[in-house]
Formats: sequence, structure tokens, C-alpha cells
Amino acid sequence: MEPRRDPRGALVRPYAVTRGRTEPLQNIALEAVLSCTPTQSAEARFAGHDKYRIASVCEGRAQSLAEIAAYTRMPLGVTRVLVADLVAEGLLTLHTAAPATGFAARMNLLGRVLSGLREL
Repeated sequence: MEPRRDPRGALVRPYAVTRGRTEPLQNIALEAVLSCTPTQSAEARFAGHDKYRIASVCEGRAQSLAEIAAYTRMPLGVTRVLVADLVAEGLLTLHTAAPATGFAARMNLLGRVLSGLREL
């Protein structure tokens, strides 16, 4: 006879995983791409179980923040806090989707391309 199992499964509250923090150290967009080298992944083993899971997902294949949350089955808010911690600790590499400088020049170029397309 099998022991009775809790139908809720192994439930760990999100605030326990993030130690009560709800805001990440830095704002990371959902579509931002993150990657992890084998060296970073090996170092992430000592950062904790959940952080190591995130690093393992990103090792060898770049993932977005949303994909990491889906693959690890962690709430997005928890994933956002832990990923920001990993980036701050140098255990994940953040590849931003848009450059911080040159935005006006790029918008000007896109405007000229749009004008050229309309003239066709």
C-alpha cells in the first residue's frame, strides 16, 4: 500500500525561493536573451538549486526570460528575480534586445526606409 500523497504536490511559496524579494536587482525584459557558458554553469551549482536549474536551461542554448520561466516551471516573478541575481553574480550573460545608444539614429533610418517604401 502506497503512502498518501498531498494532492498539491511539493509546494514551495515563491517568497521562500526569492527570500521575500519581489523586485529584481535590474529590470530584464521578457524577450531579453540570456546564455550560460559551461564554466558559468559549473559555478552556478554553488548558488543554489533553483539558480543552477536556470543556468542549466541556458547552457549551450540562449533562452529568453519567458522561456526560462516556462522550462523551469517557476513563476515569472520568481524567475525574474533569480535571473537578475545570476546576471549580477556573473553566472548568466544578458544579451539586450536593443542598444542603449543610437536609438534616435536607428529611428531616423527606419523612417527613411519607410518613406522609400511608400515612394515605390
